[in-house]
Amino acid sequence: MSKVISRLLVFFIGIPLVILFIAVPFFNHLLLHILVCTISALGANELYTIFSTKYSLLNRKFIITLSVFIPFVAALYAILPSFGVNFYSGQEIITFTYVIAIIALFLLEILTAKDFGNSNIRISASIFIITYTGFLLSFISRMTTWALNGRNITVPVACVFIMMVFMCDSMAWFLGILFGKSNRGIVKASPNKSIVGFLGGFLGSVAAGIAGYFLWPEIFCGSIFKMVFTGLCIALSAIVGDLTESVFKRSSDIKDSGTIVPGRGGILDSIDSIVISSPVFYLLVSILFGPFN
Repeated sequence: MSKVISRLLVFFIGIPLVILFIAVPFFNHLLLHILVCTISALGANELYTIFSTKYSLLNRKFIITLSVFIPFVAALYAILPSFGVNFYSGQEIITFTYVIAIIALFLLEILTAKDFGNSNIRISASIFIITYTGFLLSFISRMTTWALNGRNITVPVACVFIMMVFMCDSMAWFLGILFGKSNRGIVKASPNKSIVGFLGGFLGSVAAGIAGYFLWPEIFCGSIFKMVFTGLCIALSAIVGDLTESVFKRSSDIKDSGTIVPGRGGILDSIDSIVISSPVFYLLVSILFGPFN
């Protein structure tokens, strides 16, 4: 029953709230950028807690700061043109920020480590945290810079992305509950997941993509099979993201990444599919339907 309630809360409160954050246009979707940076900080803190149960890591506050720094720069890249300030380097400045963050982690280990027996683990885990909760999430912020024929297309693009991920998750859960009891256990990372559920996830994501194709044909132009392919890729990345977070928790003997989201656990439990899918969606849409300037 609690699972059903949490799903209903996501449907009636969570998704409309996210779409509201997307739809508010002020300063090139400032509210969405604030949301992404907040999620980055909370997610980095949760992932640090998961990893630190078994491993010694670099300074928590430093890693969280670096994680947020990447989507923060992505936000500045999107927002500052509203004030007449432009980054002539293009979005490479976001990638440059990511590289600087990695170098900062290297320097921290070099300058503070008293011994280097666990340096490989400390550095690797720290880089992964800023990559997972910082760099990958920055692709959501990057979408807010897209324009077609001089018109910003953040709202339709971001809404299609969110609905693809949400429909994948919801259809996987719904069809898995109805028809998946006899075909579960194929993935040890999450034994309750079923073959029917996975198929439902692909169906839901493709359906959302096709809906977006017909609602905004000027953006998602060309053959419908491009959108079907995008939907399949988003479903795969969303499912992989969900299962990967299960691996993180099982490796550390943790049930939920946190308690901040009622009925769902932590922030990572709610955004695991979005984290992996956002760069996949951004790059695929850029390749198949872009360029958007």
